[in-house]
Amino acid sequence: MSVAGSVGLRVLVSRYERSVAQERLLDDAARQRATATDGPLNYLLVGTDLRANDPEDGERADTIVIAHIPAGHDKAYLISIPRDLRVEIPGRGTDKINAAFAYGRTQLLSATLTGLTGVSFDGAAIVDFSGFQRVVDLLGGVTMCVDTPTRSIHTGHVFDLGCHQMSGALALDYARQRYDLPGGDFDRQRHQQQLLKAIVVKVGENGMVTNPIKLDQLIRTVGSSLTVDTNGVPLQDLIFAMHGMRADDLVGLQVPAHLETVGGTSYALLDDPAPDLFAALKRAEVPQWANANPKWINKL
Repeated sequence: MSVAGSVGLRVLVSRYERSVAQERLLDDAARQRATATDGPLNYLLVGTDLRANDPEDGERADTIVIAHIPAGHDKAYLISIPRDLRVEIPGRGTDKINAAFAYGRTQLLSATLTGLTGVSFDGAAIVDFSGFQRVVDLLGGVTMCVDTPTRSIHTGHVFDLGCHQMSGALALDYARQRYDLPGGDFDRQRHQQQLLKAIVVKVGENGMVTNPIKLDQLIRTVGSSLTVDTNGVPLQDLIFAMHGMRADDLVGLQVPAHLETVGGTSYALLDDPAPDLFAALKRAEVPQWANANPKWINKL
């Protein structure tokens, strides 16, 4: 990126920093005490779903991702947490991990994840699914490759095998499906990671980072659906530190787990490699773990 482009990026992000909702999303026990943008970073990303056809059911954490960025800031490892993962929730006993969000939103969710993994977070973000849809539409759609013919339980739309250009509504609908897929929720996690990568690909193709007008539109669209906790670090510094990352630098990881019924309830239970993954995350050795465990790398 040119010097002018870099300056323009800082000015635009600084301008819209005030328009992005900022809250203390992390529990104190889950918060990294000393955060700087020149070392490895761990962020908690939560995608929520407020169901219009069932508003009393509340807002759900349908997507829970730990984004690990090594010290070089040249890659991002997206570690999807199964929403049905059986965990110990502080003060609430054993339950599915997305129940932590229902009980105490990101504060309790982050405390639960820190208790599970031993990792504290440099920041957190919540984005509602409508935000993904608006971003994809702003980009003119994204390409999603369907590996298993899928019928949406939400709209009835049939997603045929192959790569297709999808609108925001279609891409989001596809990424939310889990029933009748061979891997169930694990396939859904992979498709959500694919959607994130597809968005990054399209942002790069459209030259949005270097075009002030397009970048302005993107920031405003994302910002309207985003709540962040930067742990005291200016938002512009975080974005600038990672602005050179490209779509091929995103690596999707699946937490080693399997589905099992316990007491009549279906849970995701951790498999043996999972503690090693969490230990690698805590030691900032995720790239080494991924290289040694290619079975758990998702094809994006």
